[in-house]
Formats: sequence, structure tokens, C-alpha cells
Amino acid sequence: MNNQKGFKSGFVSIIGRPNVGKSTLLNHVIGQKIAIMSDKPQTTRNKIQGVYTSNESQIVFIDTPGIHKPKHKLGDFMMKVAQNTLREVDLVLYVVDATEAFGSGEEFIIEKLKGTKTPIFLVINKIDKIQPDDLLGVIETYRTKLDFKEVVPISALQGNNVPTLMEQITNYLEEGPQYYPSDQVTDHPERFVVSELIREKVLHLTREEIPHSVAVNVEQMKKRENTDTVYIGATIIVERTSQKGIIIGKQGSMLKEVGQRARGDIEALLGSKVFLELWVKVQKDWRNKAAHLRDFGFRDDEY
Repeated sequence: MNNQKGFKSGFVSIIGRPNVGKSTLLNHVIGQKIAIMSDKPQTTRNKIQGVYTSNESQIVFIDTPGIHKPKHKLGDFMMKVAQNTLREVDLVLYVVDATEAFGSGEEFIIEKLKGTKTPIFLVINKIDKIQPDDLLGVIETYRTKLDFKEVVPISALQGNNVPTLMEQITNYLEEGPQYYPSDQVTDHPERFVVSELIREKVLHLTREEIPHSVAVNVEQMKKRENTDTVYIGATIIVERTSQKGIIIGKQGSMLKEVGQRARGDIEALLGSKVFLELWVKVQKDWRNKAAHLRDFGFRDDEY
């Protein structure tokens, strides 16, 4: 652990509307796939912490659920998580999409940000997709809305200007201890990351057919005796029977594909061979039932 003089550390929250590239940014910085990425909004449900450690600093990132107007109990929970996070960090990165016009969604978030005393950086993402001349207009629009400590244009996907962002974050942090070992990249238990990797594959492969009413419960995860293989048994939870059929696919083809793709990522995460067994279960209207939310890991008391 590094507790040398001059070593800086702190907690940084990444917030923004769904789909602006928060998880892409986190994965680029950490260099590993820890926050699932999808082109569908609202894929991140829990606070995923990514830990970035260098010789000079340790930055603990908190990737919150996208702030949006809640439509059901799961939505309420996600909003509460996002807002609580703002109060407990040293710095907030407000990520916006350079290609999207300023609208009611951004207005909603800025209203939430006005109440926080935490310093806020405006991070304008996807600058590779607009003309350089258009960037000034985007910056001006946001500058009139809130007093940002820094404005940093980046491309999270390509990595443009991300080192500058990291430098400016480090400048803002105060001297502090190293909270996590240098080789640790997330504080989430491996079971959680495994369930997120499986869920990502479901969302990627089923596209529009399966909405976000899908959860994954890792029921068993254990190393097989005298082998280097980890056995994982997981259930994919959907709200309707028709969704179950889509995920299983013709003669089990879709479920097999989900399993194969997830297994590759999980093996990379765990550093060992994986035997992955998947089931699909219908739990009607689980997003509105508090007991089910607790079963699937959405616990108020943890946040």
C-alpha cells in the first residue's frame, strides 16, 4: 500500500443521462471490462467502482445508474443510488454526449446537480463524431447552466484527451491513503461482475426483443476439486413467457450463444477455465416487487 507523502486519492462519481458513454469511459480508464456496455440505455444498475492506481494517485470511480425520471420501483431505487452518490464523493464527472442537443433530460440532471457542494467537471464525450467548430457551441450552452470547475472534451471510445482528464482529476484530489491494493480494479464481488457480463450478452444478442426487464442471478460459483475449472450456475430472470422463448431460442441456440460469449469474458475475469450453466425463469413484474428486487441484489441498505 502506498502512503507516501504527496500521494493523492479520492472518490469520483460518473453521472449523466443513460447512454452517454459513462461505462465506456470507466472501462477505458481502468483498462478492463468491469462496467457492462450496451447501446441500450439503463444497463448499469448498481454503483460499480473502478479503481485506477498509479505511482502518484489512486482514483476510485463510482459509475452510477443514469439519472432519469423513475417509472417503477427499480427506477426509484436507481435514482436514489445516483443522488446518494453525489454526496459521498470528492468530485463529480458529469458526462454529456456532444452529438445530442441540450434537452429536458439534461435540464433534469442539472437541477439535481445545483444542490450539491461537490466540485463538478463537465466531460463532453463523443467529440470524434462532431466538427471541431461545433464544440464551442456545446461548451457555451452548458457553461450558462452551471458553474463547472473544468470542461474536458473527450472521446471515451478512442481515448482522445482521456489522459488530460485523468491529470485534471488528480490535480483536484487531496493527499490521501491508497484504499485498495494496486492490482485491484473493482470492489464488487466477482459474482456481481459475472452476472453483469451474462446480462450484457443477453442485451447484445436479443437487441430490441428483450427490454431491460432482465436480471441475472448467479446461484452457484465454485472451483471444481482437483481442477482449474470454476463451475458457475446462473438464472436469467425475465418478466414474460414470450421473453423466455426469445432468450432460449430455436432448440436452445440463443441461450447457447449467450453462454459461449459470456464464458469468454468470465474466463478473462477469473483467469481460469469456466463451466457455465444457464437457466431462464419467468418472474412476472419483478421490477415492481420489492421482495424480488432484494432477491436480485438491489438492496436499499447497501446504498
